[in-house]
Amino acid sequence: MTRGRIGRGSAPLAARNAGEPRLRRWARRMGESCGPPPHSRSPRSPALQIGAPKGTDEARIAVEIRNALLYDFTGGGYAAPPTHRLKIAISSTRASIIVDVNTSRPDVENYGLNATYTLTEIATGKIVVTGTTFARVSYDIPGQEQRYARVRGLRDAELRAARVVADNIRSRLSSYFIAGT
Repeated sequence: MTRGRIGRGSAPLAARNAGEPRLRRWARRMGESCGPPPHSRSPRSPALQIGAPKGTDEARIAVEIRNALLYDFTGGGYAAPPTHRLKIAISSTRASIIVDVNTSRPDVENYGLNATYTLTEIATGKIVVTGTTFARVSYDIPGQEQRYARVRGLRDAELRAARVVADNIRSRLSSYFIAGT
């Protein structure tokens, strides 16, 4: 078995990690602001959850958004003690776009996810960033005989929308931590 170089790309390790200190500072500032990783029960972490009623589809979507943000901010590892707290509220919508005239069943539906978020500095309690974001995704319903396909299409649409919302929030918070705006 031949052993190759660890890592991707052909650039030396020092060149690839040139921006790492800035990213580490950013991750340290964010800390565990969305709550601890799912496997962590650390008492020092502010376990702030995304507001959604328990046992609903929105609660599952909230977990997807939270996990995506945690992974984006920490890279899957543990973070330093948090300096900011992120609070997110979500709501979802569904609308039938195309309805079959013969059966009155939808052929195409649109799923929408709206999120409002606030980033608060823990030390001062000052709100430093507020914003809203949304995602609209469509999904097909192949026919009335394929009920599982409709449920699976909706679930996939929910996951896609959650990822878009998480990416939008991450981008906005990145601009705050990197540029200060």
